[in-house]
Amino acid sequence: MALPTLEDRLRGCTRSAVHLEMRDGYMRSDPRFVAWQNGARDDPADSDPDRRPWLRLVGDLVAQGVAVRRARIVSEPVADYIKFEHHLTGPNVKAGEQVRWLPRRRTSGLALPGNDFWLFDGASVLFHHFAGDGELAPDDEEFTDDPRVVKLCADAFDAVWTLAVDHSEYAPH
Repeated sequence: MALPTLEDRLRGCTRSAVHLEMRDGYMRSDPRFVAWQNGARDDPADSDPDRRPWLRLVGDLVAQGVAVRRARIVSEPVADYIKFEHHLTGPNVKAGEQVRWLPRRRTSGLALPGNDFWLFDGASVLFHHFAGDGELAPDDEEFTDDPRVVKLCADAFDAVWTLAVDHSEYAPH
C-alpha cells in the first residue's frame, strides 16, 4: 500500500497546516532556481495555478477553511536560495498562504526540532530529511503522531511564528 503523499495529508486537514523551514538552501538543482540564478525573473508561470500546482492546492485548502502557514528561519545575510524563495513567495501569499521570516540570530533561545516539518491539524507531523547539499535524502520523509513530538513541533512553530516578520515586511539582505 502506498504511503500518503504530502498533498494527500494536506487535503486531509480540516483546520491547519503549518510548515517550518530551517535550511538556507533546498534542491539547488531545481530548474526554476537555476533559471532565477541566470536572471529569469517574473515568469508568468510563477503566479499561474495551472502551471504551479502548489498555488491551486493552497487556494483549495484556504477555501475549505484550513489555515496554511509557513515560517522560514534564515541566516543573514541571506543565501541566494533564500532570495529566490522570497521572490517566489508573493504568489503563495496571494493564494492564501501566510508566510513569515525569522532571522536565525533571533532563534537562539528557542527549542527547535532538528528537521523541517509539516504539522497537520496539530495532530501529526511529517519531517523532511535533506542531504548536506540541500537535495532530498533517500529516506526523505518521517511521519509521526507521537503526542510528545507533535507538541514539540507545535510549540516550536508557535514560538517562531510569534517572533517572525510577515512576508510583506521582510526584505532579505
